[in-house]
Amino acid sequence: MGIASSSLHPFDVVVYGATAGGALAAIAAAREGVRVGLVEPGGHVGGMVSGGLGWTDRGDRRVIGGLALEFYERVARRYGVDTWDLLGPEPHVAEGILRDWLREAGVALFLRSPLARVERGDRTIRRITAEDGRTFEARAFVDASYEGDLMAGTEVSYAIGRESVELYGESWAGRQPIRPDAHNFRVAVSPFGGDGELLPLIHARPMVREGEGDGGVQSYCFRLCLTDRPENRLPFPRPEDYDPRDYELLRRYLAAAGSGVTARNIFSLGGRLPNGKCDANSIGPISTNLPDGSSWEYPDAGPEKRGEIRERHLRYTQGLMYFLANDPSVSEHIRSGMSAWGLCRDEFEDTDHWPHQLYVREARRMRGEYVMTQDDLITRRRKYDSVGVGSYNIDIREVQRTWMWVPRFPNLSPETFNEGYLSVPVEPYEIPYRSLLPRYDECDNLLVPVCLSASHVAFSSTRMEPQYMLLGHSAGVAAAMAVREGVAVQRVDASRLRERLVAQRQVLDAPQQRRLD
Repeated sequence: MGIASSSLHPFDVVVYGATAGGALAAIAAAREGVRVGLVEPGGHVGGMVSGGLGWTDRGDRRVIGGLALEFYERVARRYGVDTWDLLGPEPHVAEGILRDWLREAGVALFLRSPLARVERGDRTIRRITAEDGRTFEARAFVDASYEGDLMAGTEVSYAIGRESVELYGESWAGRQPIRPDAHNFRVAVSPFGGDGELLPLIHARPMVREGEGDGGVQSYCFRLCLTDRPENRLPFPRPEDYDPRDYELLRRYLAAAGSGVTARNIFSLGGRLPNGKCDANSIGPISTNLPDGSSWEYPDAGPEKRGEIRERHLRYTQGLMYFLANDPSVSEHIRSGMSAWGLCRDEFEDTDHWPHQLYVREARRMRGEYVMTQDDLITRRRKYDSVGVGSYNIDIREVQRTWMWVPRFPNLSPETFNEGYLSVPVEPYEIPYRSLLPRYDECDNLLVPVCLSASHVAFSSTRMEPQYMLLGHSAGVAAAMAVREGVAVQRVDASRLRERLVAQRQVLDAPQQRRLD
């Protein structure tokens, strides 16, 4: 793999976005015997799988087949254990496995090549050009980015944020009630500072009525790979621009909640990875998630604004960890619990040991040939053109941190709440090939396995990395078939595609009974 000196790079298939799903799409297409280029705007391969999300949410592992299953088999061989014995690989191991695999498959990898321009004729993408001037031609393209930038640059229709209950008849759609759950405040915390202004970390936007659409996007975060082994542990550093006043809301919450709060119910520190590491997920009302509205701006933002949002999340996370481990207002048992952990000396070495990938839980979502909705996850779970099976909960993380007046006799009290969290079990459901396809009159040589065609509710289940990987596999094979046969991606014979996928161990039929890991 390498970067050729010429500025023009012709391929049969070009995949944009070296997420895990993108890497598997490229490998799948290359195994079909076509020339494949994988174009990545950043400097790494694997997206969240190598960017901090070591403990991948699998759902029912019986539905993980094809190249997704082969990835986990390769992980198991790397550690000398049986498949599924690990929660997940270390980030640098995940990236190493994917890079080696791309090399084996003969995929040409182009890093640090953010999209600048899409050239098309009629319905067909002809070539794409990166910001550095390199141009990539292909007969079929796959957009496997988290943001859907190639899809948007091609002027394919898409949606952003949550819709109303009425739009698709989804009971879990729209703005949600304020629910008492593990991700919400169980104690009264005022959102206002002494000057009467809203404190930092709160979304300064009035809520719409329950069930209404508001374009709200799930909160983003950095998933941290931490260790408690002293020989590999780096203390959380004090950020250069650190201001403890940014964490006043957290200080108030910890004071009000008392001794019941520990480091382990601010973060999930039990997701153990090999070699003494963990994937620290957000589980408390104030943690690594940042539901202050910045994720709402991200999907359609330009490169400069996205960079600002990413930096805001990084600085917030760095300050959060330093605050919890060092601030004298934080209880000693929390400070000592946090100080037992630190950054991993052997992870993310080119980004000061902080993850290189922002966890973009959702951005754009295509409005394609078939829009998956809640009904496709609950009642209409069978699809004649299934190219993969989903099984994870409808999983929506906090959408906004807001406040309301609460009557507490004899006064009204302004109190802080998180809104939007949902976790709704579903049975395994089949994902149709049509949901990977733009409308034929908009583009005829693009597949979209990550920002696929789905409502906000349905996407919140399909958005898990194993499902991105299995859909990337299917998209890669379909792209290669379209190239070989000289047809639009919408004209690929779904029956023959399914036959090809089954021969590659892809699971296409949903089992009758759900089973979790």
